[in-house]
Amino acid sequence: MTFRRPLIAANWKMNGNRELVQATATMLQSIDCPHEILICPPVIFLADFPKSTKYCLGAQNTSSEKAGPFTGEISADMIRAVGAEYVILGHSERRSLYGETDATVLQKAQQAIAAGVTPIICFGETLSERQQEKTMWVLAQHLDAVYAAHPDLLARSVIAYEPVWAIGTGLTATPEQAQQVHAFIRQHLARIDQQAAAQVRILYGGSVNAENWQTLFSQPDIDGALVGGASLKPAEFAAICQMAKE
Repeated sequence: MTFRRPLIAANWKMNGNRELVQATATMLQSIDCPHEILICPPVIFLADFPKSTKYCLGAQNTSSEKAGPFTGEISADMIRAVGAEYVILGHSERRSLYGETDATVLQKAQQAIAAGVTPIICFGETLSERQQEKTMWVLAQHLDAVYAAHPDLLARSVIAYEPVWAIGTGLTATPEQAQQVHAFIRQHLARIDQQAAAQVRILYGGSVNAENWQTLFSQPDIDGALVGGASLKPAEFAAICQMAKE
């Protein structure tokens, strides 16, 4: 059986302040956790986190360009320079609100990897697509668009399955639903690179909290979480981080 170290990632989105930075850092310093813990605050707060062996840092986005006349953009080299080891790419909010496509996500992932930053690439289906039983077809299209022509990316990235209908809604996929999709993702990617597919970490994101996480985490192909609202509550996020993989 392939060992995949679980990753618990906090996505603060456009929330937080320096007080939350301090409270989160202090809380995480006080716990023992065998998993990898990642905090992705707004990029302006990255430098405010004290260095620690208890957690690592990431950004929520990066540019598809290395440098140049792109006002307001932040490059992968820049986020790496202020401590980001990971970057979330292709989140459903970036896709729906800002028109990002799989092609855009691919460009950003390549820039991140070139800068020494690991991309966490998000995929998911809408409620309409799930109701029409198109979940697997939709995911296959997204996965192929990013990985089929660039199989080397698979061994250098993390995947997050985030059903769009469960983002910020309070709805959560059942453990069985989530496991079915995670297993499908791994099996589909095995056609591209069997070894990398067995090793890639696939996170679940979608209204994860301390009450539902343990049952989700018990599934064999769920390798961690992308936590939204609950990550803004240091004690609850710490509780999620300490839950054991069964």
